[in-house]
Amino acid sequence: MRPLPKGLPLGRFFSVTLLLGAVTASLGTLAFEPRACDVTYLEVQGAPDGIVFIADPHLREGNLAQVRAAVAQINALEPALVLIGGDFVFGKGEDLSVHALWSEIDAPVVAVLGNHDYHSGDHATSLVGKMVTVRSASLRAGAYDVGYLRDETTDLAYAREVQAVLEQNGVHVLRNEVLELEIGGTPVRIVGIDDGWAGMADPPKLEPGDAFTIYMVHEPECIGEWDAHLVLAGHTHGGQFLPAGVADRVGLSGESRRDTTTVYVTRGIGTSNLPWEVRAASPEIVRIGPG
Repeated sequence: MRPLPKGLPLGRFFSVTLLLGAVTASLGTLAFEPRACDVTYLEVQGAPDGIVFIADPHLREGNLAQVRAAVAQINALEPALVLIGGDFVFGKGEDLSVHALWSEIDAPVVAVLGNHDYHSGDHATSLVGKMVTVRSASLRAGAYDVGYLRDETTDLAYAREVQAVLEQNGVHVLRNEVLELEIGGTPVRIVGIDDGWAGMADPPKLEPGDAFTIYMVHEPECIGEWDAHLVLAGHTHGGQFLPAGVADRVGLSGESRRDTTTVYVTRGIGTSNLPWEVRAASPEIVRIGPG
């Protein structure tokens, strides 16, 4: 597997995205209608069978049927545990009652919040600012610090409201917390890191143990030097306009390695953080199992 990219320069990211977006549009490969999610099978040595991971639902009335179809796909996989990697909401003023949908998942659900769940970096100006400033973050073991990213766009009250609605509907939200459980006889430790762009990520200190350890954080550029078997992230939408293979090659989605840790960045379930639904990257549900 390829090494984890250190980060795609901002100018190159926009150039590649715009260029390939234009190319795929000219070839007619962009999707203007919702697609069923691909199921990606991620094999990780020592992992229990039955964990499902999704991210970036950006739930609203306009995509409720689409996300409900994804939930039906998830239930058909008969998961033991469902992980959701943040960005539950779409924009300001959205009706949060739509999140009753998560109660339809037939398994325990554990999640982290994303930048949209804090209204942080969720419009063009602040988005570019976050993309630039996050590159100065300290992600080293024992010196992890993204606190300087907390600014006037970080809406703590809104995040608490989102969390309350999610937990009313069966979603257990981890904010720099650890959850210990067992799946099929395998001890599992889920470490949920709060949102990095909002400046809220503060990884907890862990005691040594034998549990299969999964870290979940919304933004892949906020992944730290963590001692984990698996790290999961979302946020990128697979480049939105980039075909999945291209997005994988430039580090915007897919599987990579950092020392002995498997890292997976999902393309999301096909919903958009834009006012329209258009994408080239195919949506996905990730099914995790033993390698």
